[in-house]
Amino acid sequence: MNAIEVKNLTKYYGKSRGIIDVSFTVPEGSIYGFIGPNGAGKSTTIRTLLSLIHATSGSAEILGMDCLKDGHKIRHKVGYVPAEVNFYDDMKVGEFLKYSAKFYKKDGKARIKSLCSDLDVDMSRRISDLSSGNKKKLAIVQALIHQPPILILDEPTSGLDPLIQNKLYDVLREENKRGTTIFFSSHVLSEIQKMCDQVAIVKEGRILKIDSVENLRGSLYKTIRINFSDLKDMMNFEIQGSAGINYKDRQMEFIYNGDMNSLTSTLNNYKIENLWVEEPSLEDIFMHFYQKGE
Repeated sequence: MNAIEVKNLTKYYGKSRGIIDVSFTVPEGSIYGFIGPNGAGKSTTIRTLLSLIHATSGSAEILGMDCLKDGHKIRHKVGYVPAEVNFYDDMKVGEFLKYSAKFYKKDGKARIKSLCSDLDVDMSRRISDLSSGNKKKLAIVQALIHQPPILILDEPTSGLDPLIQNKLYDVLREENKRGTTIFFSSHVLSEIQKMCDQVAIVKEGRILKIDSVENLRGSLYKTIRINFSDLKDMMNFEIQGSAGINYKDRQMEFIYNGDMNSLTSTLNNYKIENLWVEEPSLEDIFMHFYQKGE
């Protein structure tokens, strides 16, 4: 069964584009990455899924329930961390979390204490005194209190220091081991590469590509680095299937998506000092898609 199913979801704000014909499925128990730069349509997709805004057309389901008709039921099954968080500033952290737990008819004391310890959240502090990073940590704890079967996280690591980011990854992996499906929206390539099984790349409101992280980093794409003996050779070198070309001294580096025999055959026409063929990072591949508009 799929935890989330989205079909041709479209949202316009008047004449302005939000998202256009977005379709994807998130298998139960997976960690699914949704990646694109700011303004790509990530938050619009998530808000439409949670019926915080209404789609112009298309449909979406969470756990087999219609996101629009069954929004009130879905919200009991989902933990949500928005990109920007706001709370009741006059409450203390502990009071707010206890108040939040009551919505799910749970005591939650042990769970709250454990999560606050894991993410270094001070329960005695007043919310108005918290930094943006500490408010984000509070939002994460709030989303996890009721042990939801689905977590929807919109830029969850923004504002967090690297140590807390790593702690969050550990917490999320543990939740996933228990069977929680995680929908992870981000513009940070390295964390998608660390965390996710599958990834959807979104640009200007449309899905560019959906694939496993492993496949995106797999044999179709290689990072090629070439040291040329002659600077003229480097400047004249061209091969179809290359993208993201960078030059440094007499070295050229690029992402290659093509036949390796064709590459080696072309290189025979040049004087080469050294050649490296490596697995590209997800970030390199992502930039390839954005530069080429594929």
